[in-house]
Amino acid sequence: MKDEGFGLYVHWPFCLSKCPYCDFNSHVADRVDQARWRRALLTELAHYAADTSGRTLTSVFFGGGTPSLMEPETTAAILEAAGRHWRLAPDLEVTLEANPGAVDRAKFEGFAQAGVNRVSLGVQALDDAALAFLGRRHDRGEALAALEAAQSLFARTSIDLIYARPGQAPEEWRQELRRALEILAGHGHLSLYQLTVEQGTKFYLDWHRGDWRLPEEDDAVALWQVTREETARAGLPAYEVSNHARPGEECRHNLVYWRGGDYVGVGPGAHGRLTLAGVPHATRQHRAPEIWLKRVEEAGHAATDREPLDPDQRAEELLLMGLRLTEGIDKARFARLAGRPLADCIDAAALAGLAEEGLVTDTPSHLRATEAGMLVLNGVIAALVPA
Repeated sequence: MKDEGFGLYVHWPFCLSKCPYCDFNSHVADRVDQARWRRALLTELAHYAADTSGRTLTSVFFGGGTPSLMEPETTAAILEAAGRHWRLAPDLEVTLEANPGAVDRAKFEGFAQAGVNRVSLGVQALDDAALAFLGRRHDRGEALAALEAAQSLFARTSIDLIYARPGQAPEEWRQELRRALEILAGHGHLSLYQLTVEQGTKFYLDWHRGDWRLPEEDDAVALWQVTREETARAGLPAYEVSNHARPGEECRHNLVYWRGGDYVGVGPGAHGRLTLAGVPHATRQHRAPEIWLKRVEEAGHAATDREPLDPDQRAEELLLMGLRLTEGIDKARFARLAGRPLADCIDAAALAGLAEEGLVTDTPSHLRATEAGMLVLNGVIAALVPA
C-alpha cells in the first residue's frame, strides 16, 4: 500500500486576465504588493504548521490563479519556512503552475533556484484559433517557447490541454494530441480536460445564448476514447480520470488528494484536510483576496471553516476521490482512514450490479472503476453510496 503523503497547497489568486471558461478563485489585479502578500502567506503557513508539527512534507503545490506571477523570492521564502515547520521528504515534489504568457526564461530560472522542481504549464491548445476562443493571452509559438524553457530547467514538466471544444472532431484532436506528445518527448505528464461550461463564467453566458455548442454525447465519448488510445500508445496511460503519466511521473501532490491524505491549504479560498487528534477536519480560507489579506494580518489566518468530517462524509469523500484513480480504492487504506471497512459504506446490491455490468472490478484488496465505468463515474459513485 502506497503512503498517501502529506502536502502543502499555496494559492496565488491573481491573473493577467480572466479566462472565459474559468470558475476558479482567480482575480485580475493591476498591482500586487508582493512583499505584503509574502508576509501574509508565511503567517498563515505558520498558523497551520503549529497544528501539524512533526510531520514529513512530501509535496508542495503553488496553484492559482497564475502562480508564475509570484516573485521567485516568495516561492523561496515559503519553501524555506516549510523546511523549518516540517521535515522534508528527500524527494520533495515542488510544483508551480505557470501560464506561457506570464513567465519568461529568467523567471523560470528564479523559480528553479528557489526550489521548484516541477512545472505544470497551462498550454490549453496547440492551435492559435483555439487559443483565441479559449481567451488565452499566448499563441502557439509562445507556448512552445515556454515549454522548451521549462523542460531545460526543471526535472519534471507537465502540460494542460482542453479538448471537446466546439466543432472539434476526434481525428483533429488525435493529431493535436500526437503533436503534444511529441513535444513532451521524454517528459512524462499530461492533464487533459474536456471543456465544461460552469455557471458564473463568460462561457456559460455565451453557451446559454446559443453562440456555440459543445460536442454531442457520442462525439464526446469518441474524443475520450482517442485520448485514452493516444496517451497509452505513447507510454503515458491514464492514472486518473483526466491525468496521464509515464510510470513514476504521476503528480504526487494530487495523489495526496485522491488517496485521502492530509494537506495544508493557505491563501485565498484554499481548502485543506487535516487529521487533528485522530479526527479528520476540513479547512477553508476566505475567498476574497483583500478580505483574506486583512484577516491574516489581524488574526494570523483567514479560516472560514475548520469543521470535523463525520464518518459518512469522510467515507463518501474517500470513495469519490479514490475511484477517480486507475489504481482504485485500496481497501486497507480506506479502512484505516474511514475507521470502518469499505463494505460497510457502500450498497452491496448496487456493487454487484455494477460489477455485472462491467463498470467496476471488486477484488479482496481494491475496488476499481473499469474503463467503461470511468465514462459514467458520477453515476457509479451515486449508485454505490447508500441513500
